[in-house]
Amino acid sequence: MLKASQLAGILPAMPTPVRADGSIDEVAARALVGHLLTGGVDGMLPLGGTGEYGALSRGARNTMAAVCAEAVSGKIPVIAGVLDPGYHDALATAHDFASAGVDALLVVTPYYTNPTQAGLRDYFLRFADESPLPILLYEIPYRTRIALDPEVTHLLSRHERIIGMKVCNIDMYHFLRTMAGVDADFAVLSGEDSLFPLHVAAGAHGGIVVTASLLPRTWRRMFDLASQGRTQDALLLHRKLIPLINLAFAETNPGPLKSVLDLIGVDAPVVLTPLNQPASDLQARLRSEVEYLLGVCENA
Repeated sequence: MLKASQLAGILPAMPTPVRADGSIDEVAARALVGHLLTGGVDGMLPLGGTGEYGALSRGARNTMAAVCAEAVSGKIPVIAGVLDPGYHDALATAHDFASAGVDALLVVTPYYTNPTQAGLRDYFLRFADESPLPILLYEIPYRTRIALDPEVTHLLSRHERIIGMKVCNIDMYHFLRTMAGVDADFAVLSGEDSLFPLHVAAGAHGGIVVTASLLPRTWRRMFDLASQGRTQDALLLHRKLIPLINLAFAETNPGPLKSVLDLIGVDAPVVLTPLNQPASDLQARLRSEVEYLLGVCENA
């Protein structure tokens, strides 16, 4: 059973390689896993928002989870996203992904129903009790309109089967308040490419990072610097990636990211409805930036 102590470093948020009919391109998926393993990542996160969870069929999700688990073959943790808003659908997905061989689940705050903090607390406590795998909390209020109060996170962090959290929240004071009271055996992971070195400096164990799918070695080097207390050096490296981050999120993720995956040997440009291909000028600027960074940072 995966432990919080095994969650640290860089865990890329993976795009899902798909064909035009929405089925999983298993060849491209395995190529992406191979690229990340070669790049020295510490774990992988398929089937989050970057993985277009809501646009995939249940069968496609299960295939992607199984392909990742098989290709990784226990070398590093595979944590699959569970983004269903309803409890019973989410729990059914948890059982599907456990059967597919993943190690843990990233469970999003239930959205649309707009629960109270007590409702969020009870939801995650029940899920942790009934889940076949350990879980990480997933907070992303700019998509769900729901943030976990730090005090609720503190309580949840003491449940033995809630081993960590992905924080997608640009409110640094909220992050600092969360870090101030979580259990010592609880892995907080940054979910913000834009704030990653600051989150690590403030106590995050690592991050679930979108653009690490493109530049795994660079992000791993940044984590090493930040975790060693070399915050200024980490920020200087991060500064080099700000143009990339701006371009990668200029249109809804993962559209821009997918348009340049061929630069790392993964042919997977297809995005699923309701997303469209990013604007051609954005693709051109992003391609130029990634080519530059692959030369000066990733392969230097």
